[in-house]
Amino acid sequence: MAFFENTRKPTGFGGKVMVAMMNVGHSAVAQWGLQFLELAPDAKVLDCGCGGGANIKKLLKKCPQGIVKGIDYSSVSVEKTKKVNETAIAEGRCAVFQGSVEHMNFTDASFDVVTAFETVYFWPGLPKCFQEVYRVLKPGGIFLICNEATGDTDKNDKWTQLIDGMTIYRDVELKAAMQEAGFMNIQIHKNPKDWLCVIGRKQEK
Repeated sequence: MAFFENTRKPTGFGGKVMVAMMNVGHSAVAQWGLQFLELAPDAKVLDCGCGGGANIKKLLKKCPQGIVKGIDYSSVSVEKTKKVNETAIAEGRCAVFQGSVEHMNFTDASFDVVTAFETVYFWPGLPKCFQEVYRVLKPGGIFLICNEATGDTDKNDKWTQLIDGMTIYRDVELKAAMQEAGFMNIQIHKNPKDWLCVIGRKQEK
């Protein structure tokens, strides 16, 4: 398998290298996206496609009395995330599971916030996955997507050519898929670095 295929689903030694690189390389875009997210101190958060676990660590700091869970379909990612957040796991504030966002083993209305950093590129069909995110969110809950590519230019085409199954979505496509799943009050943020953050809210009861 080509090394950059580990971006989609890290496996083996190359996957271990990739998730370590993700924790460093995705830090800036994650920090930028998190500025648009207000978290209650006791929030319950789910990070989908948790990668190397660095963003879970950031989220735990933003909700010091809260709980942050992660899900990823790569066993390498789950292992790394658990290692990075072992203290919070021991304290009962964090848990990490292997699985697909398409079928999550969480009960309805479990989370205040769901985040997805640099991961929706690889989700198996946005409407189905977004409906699943909608299901596990509490009424009024927030869904945040943060990507290091807006899809507005062709400069990122090299990545979709290198990585099988990768799709870079434009803001209008993400917004439409969110609306189809039932999300409201959708906000779109961009910056000069071609980064994209899209936030939607589940309807209140």
